[in-house]
Amino acid sequence: MIRHIAILFRAHLRDERRAGEVTLVIVPFGMVALLVVPMAIGIDTPLLDRIGPGLFWVVLLLFGTLVSQRQSASLSESRRDTLTLLGVDPAARFAAAAMAGTVLLTLFAVVAGTVTFMLYDPEIANPAWLGAILPLTCAGLAMVGTIATAVTSGPGARSSLAPLLVVPVSVPLLLAAAQATEGLRASAGILRWLLLLCVVDVILALAGVLTARPLEES
Repeated sequence: MIRHIAILFRAHLRDERRAGEVTLVIVPFGMVALLVVPMAIGIDTPLLDRIGPGLFWVVLLLFGTLVSQRQSASLSESRRDTLTLLGVDPAARFAAAAMAGTVLLTLFAVVAGTVTFMLYDPEIANPAWLGAILPLTCAGLAMVGTIATAVTSGPGARSSLAPLLVVPVSVPLLLAAAQATEGLRASAGILRWLLLLCVVDVILALAGVLTARPLEES
């Protein structure tokens, strides 16, 4: 299974490199979303400092949904049938898609975070902790998006309903990430929020692995 995951993971990244959906479309639109807020409210430095981190997490959630459900991540029916005939476990497909989504989401988060620091200049006491908060949040969002895509890709399902599944399930991730960031700004403890991120990620990983085969068979 590990070999299958590695091969499919590389295939997902190769498909994304060829399609360029994240780098050429989603990332620029995400940066525009961060840019228009200062243009709308004016150069109010204290206000921008307060809303900057929250706006970053909202943009990551909304555009992260597009990253995890990008067209290059979806398997065609023929490709899915081929993988089934080759004996590739659906759980391996879920893991590979979630890992690829995590890498791309982390890339998007790094670019968006850089723009956020440049535009909003938030005061964060120990930004090194973001190195733990960002990957955990991106991994959770990627798994949610992968599961939602699987749920809405069956016969008779509507893929446009996937965001309606992603946003409610992502609330604990957004809450924990936002509160952890506020904890860094206030020099308060954030371990409980990091623990919540880890717990949610583990639950999502188990849910994705356990439901991969039933969702495919349905």
